[in-house]
Order: sequence, then structure tokens, then C-alpha cells
Amino acid sequence: MNTTFNKFLYIGFILFGIYELLVRHSPGDAATYMGIALAFDPFDQKQPWKERPTLQKVVLIIHLAIIVTLFGYIIGNPTSDFRNGLLEGWQMK
Repeated sequence: MNTTFNKFLYIGFILFGIYELLVRHSPGDAATYMGIALAFDPFDQKQPWKERPTLQKVVLIIHLAIIVTLFGYIIGNPTSDFRNGLLEGWQMK
């Protein structure tokens, strides 16, 4: 895929994730859209991970950390529908 096109998709999904988080207050949707953004690596995909510059690695790792943090917030939030469904399924209600 074209690297320039990937950059636009990456930035678009990131912006949509930020919109979902800040405007619509939906951390689940924000984590979803930001996770999809990782599929569109904005850097050269042909370059192996070990050969990438440190800045590219840092950007992608921070991005992943934000997604994991949002997912942790969803699970830890006592009013979350996801958490309630998970607990009900675990207790077989």
C-alpha cells in the first residue's frame, strides 16, 4: 500500500479516536479507532522493526500504550457496559 495513503488513514483514525474520546466521551470507540490506526503504519512498512529509527519505535509504542490504557479504563470503570457484561458472563447469569 502507498505510504502516503497510509499516513492519511493513520492520522484520520487517530483524529476520529480523539473525537470519540473528547467529544462523545466514548473510550471504547476511541480505543477501537486508535487500534485500527495501528494497522495503517505511517512509516515504511518494508523496513524491519530492528532497523527502524528510535523515534518511529517510540511513536508506535506510545500509541499502543494509549490503546492499552483506554482498554484498561473500560474494564476498570464500574459503570462500563463492557465490564458489566464481562462479569455477568463470567458468573453465567
